[in-house]
Amino acid sequence: MSSKDLKAQLRTERLALRDAIPADLRAAMSRAMAEHAGEAIAFSPGTIISGFLPIRSEADTRPLMDRLKARGARLCVPAILDRQTIVFRELVDGAPLVDTGFGTSGPGPDAPVVDPEILLVPLSAFDARGHRIGYGAGHYDRAIDRLLQKGMHPWLIGIAFDCQEVAHVPDEPHDVSLDAILTESGLRFFASWIG
Repeated sequence: MSSKDLKAQLRTERLALRDAIPADLRAAMSRAMAEHAGEAIAFSPGTIISGFLPIRSEADTRPLMDRLKARGARLCVPAILDRQTIVFRELVDGAPLVDTGFGTSGPGPDAPVVDPEILLVPLSAFDARGHRIGYGAGHYDRAIDRLLQKGMHPWLIGIAFDCQEVAHVPDEPHDVSLDAILTESGLRFFASWIG
């Protein structure tokens, strides 16, 4: 089986497990994530942090984002501009939310586009080394690469449930590893973490 086929199989299997979690339990697990990481993620006031508004059966990062904002973070969420590109639009209180592509919502095109220093990254599967499988479109891979090309070194925190962990994610030399993973069990840092 090719690496691409194996990733597709792992993606399908782990998303099915995530989909099977009842909505009320997912909400409780999301609140547990905020409890684990709300104070544990180190940053200075004014740091730009990208979260995301949940789609399908994703963990709800809004409780965590509220905690980070209360500590002085500037929040943003991704907006898909075309099939290849996402940008991060600042999320401010009271701003209307619009469809931002791929089933997501967020601030409209008038919102400032910012470069996050910390990204909460949705994913399909992850392993104990910090490698991840996304949803297959490569949006985050390209966005992270653009930040790296600008000389930035954003901290990447994967957001997933424990059931999404796999023994081994097939990876390639160009793949960028996560710095940490946040699940309902806690915040786990990988060797690459420099915070």
